[in-house]
Amino acid sequence: MAKQENDNDQDYKARATALRLLARREHSRLELSLKLRQRKLPGDIINAVLDDYEKEGWLDDDRFADVYARQRMDLGYGPLRILGELQQRGVHKTPECVAEMTEEDWCQRAIGIRDKRFGLADLSEDWDEKVRQARFLNRRGFSASQVERALEARSE
Repeated sequence: MAKQENDNDQDYKARATALRLLARREHSRLELSLKLRQRKLPGDIINAVLDDYEKEGWLDDDRFADVYARQRMDLGYGPLRILGELQQRGVHKTPECVAEMTEEDWCQRAIGIRDKRFGLADLSEDWDEKVRQARFLNRRGFSASQVERALEARSE
């Protein structure tokens, strides 16, 4: 009898914890699974709970990817960084909001980020500053061609 109560308790704990985490923000399946494993819950119970929550529509990797990508885009991150962070979180497909962006859109975002952080001064004579700004944009996740276009931009 005690074994049955313990199993129900573990199931209840997994469901309650997962629901509480999802109420705060969207999570990917991998993120939620890792957080439940940290709480020493059995893997079979975790998988059953996550399967149920996916069927209910409470857990959705596509929705998570879209929300996450939009937030990161709003914070000024580029496509390479956003896609890399999504892969770390177990999402291996490109969200629609990222796929809809053209190369020109990303270049304009990189120019905007550079302008906000450094201004759009001419860097043709200052190699050290050009390298510093290029590294910053690379860390933000912009491609080499996007960084190059941003560095060529001048204020009107």
